[in-house]
Amino acid sequence: MNNPDELELLSEHACFGGVQRYYRHASREIGLPMRFGIYLPPQALQGPAPALMYLAGLTCNEETLATKAGAQRRAAELGLALVTPDTSPRGADLPGESAHWDFGVGAGFYLDATEPPWNRHWRMESYLIRELVPLVVAQLAVDGDRLGIFGHSMGGHGALTLALRYPGRFKSLSAFAPICAPTRCPWGQKAFSGYLRLEMDDWAQHDASALMAAQTLPPYPAGILIDQGLADQFLSKQLYPEAFEAACAGVGQPLTLRRHTGYDHGYYFIQTFMADHLEHHHRVLNS
Repeated sequence: MNNPDELELLSEHACFGGVQRYYRHASREIGLPMRFGIYLPPQALQGPAPALMYLAGLTCNEETLATKAGAQRRAAELGLALVTPDTSPRGADLPGESAHWDFGVGAGFYLDATEPPWNRHWRMESYLIRELVPLVVAQLAVDGDRLGIFGHSMGGHGALTLALRYPGRFKSLSAFAPICAPTRCPWGQKAFSGYLRLEMDDWAQHDASALMAAQTLPPYPAGILIDQGLADQFLSKQLYPEAFEAACAGVGQPLTLRRHTGYDHGYYFIQTFMADHLEHHHRVLNS
């Protein structure tokens, strides 16, 4: 594949009156083939549908939401398309790339690396914003004026930071157990020290709590929804939802941060509250 605008359909599956598809294309931003999934609800057969981009976490890929989150039934009822990119570049054959599976350098973190050797291919921020979003809007039944973004863990970090770094691109925002302050946690520090210069100002540009604290007006006046399990094994040392909560309070950003006894970090937790997130986005995107 050489043409970045050419989508290769890998598979499609009828699903709740709509269709679940998986595509591959030659990414100009990444410099490698990239895959993504899209669920098109029945309403998309009549015209462009509002859409959510879901950013998955470590060890996941473009199939994870579709196969593990139980999202399509409610998405079909609400008329929401679901766009699911892969989490990271694959196949660059760089030393340490296999550390992707241990939150080392290699995990995508939804940013553009500035330091070699990662800066050649690790351009997930530019890939999503400058390439994938325009591509699905131009070629698939997606309404570019009604886009939301959400994600889980590393993908929750990506959803929060991209929504704050590109005001106006996304109309609605939510997250499951996001990494809210990566400059403070071992996962973020390990990744940022490989991808970015050591200056903390650079790191803060990819820290959702720092980005929110720097706002002069609430960027999402219709509200942000976050769900967090209290039995999450990563809560105390990696996620820091209280930092994002404080940053939102400081700028008057409406935030619903729900803490759930007994729920961990996995997809049983996500399945339980997925419908609430889809309904949150549907309400905002159609307001």
